[in-house]
Amino acid sequence: MANTSDVSNIPVAILCGGKGTRLKEETEFRPKPMVMVGDHPMIWHIMKTYAQYGFKNFMLCLGYKGQMIREYFFNYDWNHNDVMLELGKKRVTKLGNGHKEEDWRIWLVDTGQETMTGGRLKRLAPHLDELGSDLFLGTYGDGVANINISNLLEFHKSHGKLATMTAVRPTSRFGELAIEDNLVSYFQEKPQTSAGWINGGYFVLNRKVLELIQGDDTIFEAEPLKSLAALGELAVYKHDGFWQCMDTYRELGLLNQLYNSGKAQWRVWE
Repeated sequence: MANTSDVSNIPVAILCGGKGTRLKEETEFRPKPMVMVGDHPMIWHIMKTYAQYGFKNFMLCLGYKGQMIREYFFNYDWNHNDVMLELGKKRVTKLGNGHKEEDWRIWLVDTGQETMTGGRLKRLAPHLDELGSDLFLGTYGDGVANINISNLLEFHKSHGKLATMTAVRPTSRFGELAIEDNLVSYFQEKPQTSAGWINGGYFVLNRKVLELIQGDDTIFEAEPLKSLAALGELAVYKHDGFWQCMDTYRELGLLNQLYNSGKAQWRVWE
């Protein structure tokens, strides 16, 4: 596995607050990060990927049905271990050695029901200060990939720009990038017709990026990223490997088919 010796204080922000209306068959009942892929929710798969590369500090931006994410992690220890109950003594004993996830630190942050993506990141500012890192990583709570996070971080450190976005080549189109010399010269979210590289999330961001976010109504993929691109401060990390979002029921079915058949390419953890 890649070197993880210098990432202990670098947090990972995961956007978990959207309503996921295009996956309403599931999100009517639960937030999208809690939709099951195999025997675990999507958020677990994402966090396991980061943890494989040594990242153990997770800041979850909660919103829509955020209480379900809270309950999942509050009960995590007991739901993922064998336990012995002593009803008369009202005592619970965990059996066995537990799981690697027990060294994760998780901030469950209520970032509002209607807050936009940029506003959710902005609300993490006090908690980012706690760790004292100039950098933080960020991604969406509905996509998995086999990205080498250590290589992504080293690439970010090598160019000295404020932000790095991972670019991918999916079958569907989201944010279109124009790339010149490994810098994003133009960014447009969800164009009507386009081709080529698109925004795959998996960002590395300098703390100063938050200064470009005005407040709760700021969409991160709009003015902040456009401003970074215009300033020449948005670099791109090209990922030619596996990437898949979970926007529709068909995509959820695909992810479950891959996971249940042992072909989940994003399963990079041991």
